[in-house]
Amino acid sequence: MAVPPRHNAIDNSPGSRKPRWRPERSVEQTILASRWLLVPFYLGLGISLIVLLIKFGQKMVTLVFATFISGSNDLITNVLGLIDLSLLANLLLIVMFSGYENFVSRFELDDQKYKPAWMGHVDFGELKLKLLSSIIAISAVHLLETFMNIHEVSDREIEWSIGIQMTFVLTGLLLALMNRVSGIGRP
Repeated sequence: MAVPPRHNAIDNSPGSRKPRWRPERSVEQTILASRWLLVPFYLGLGISLIVLLIKFGQKMVTLVFATFISGSNDLITNVLGLIDLSLLANLLLIVMFSGYENFVSRFELDDQKYKPAWMGHVDFGELKLKLLSSIIAISAVHLLETFMNIHEVSDREIEWSIGIQMTFVLTGLLLALMNRVSGIGRP
């Protein structure tokens, strides 16, 4: 016996929708088009990559010239500074690529063999995990720099650095757990 259709059910199939009110369509088109307002943000992040590259070059020159006159702790701290800038640049790229692709428009790069493997496959939940993982790594580098200069740092600063790092790690674990429980990131 067939079940009669419910009268209050909403049928959103393409042929069943009533013609919509013209202002409603205009509002929807305007809201959809507003996503393009994000493009200057992503271009600004691209410019900030250039600024990071300049800062990386400055630190690299400092490292090269200070290699023979600095102690090993100073050398390690300088290298950690380079790693820190590199991780920050990676974080910027993740935000630029994933943000643009998730919120503005898809990249049409099917013919590009050198595009990152994760492009086109990172949803918003995975993006948050990647961002937080990068932030945790950057924070760990700062914590390591603090330990390398432990004689110049107050106990309070060390305690705060450890507390912040543990907060980031705990947040990352909870976010990964929430994604797993909700089924985000599973095929």
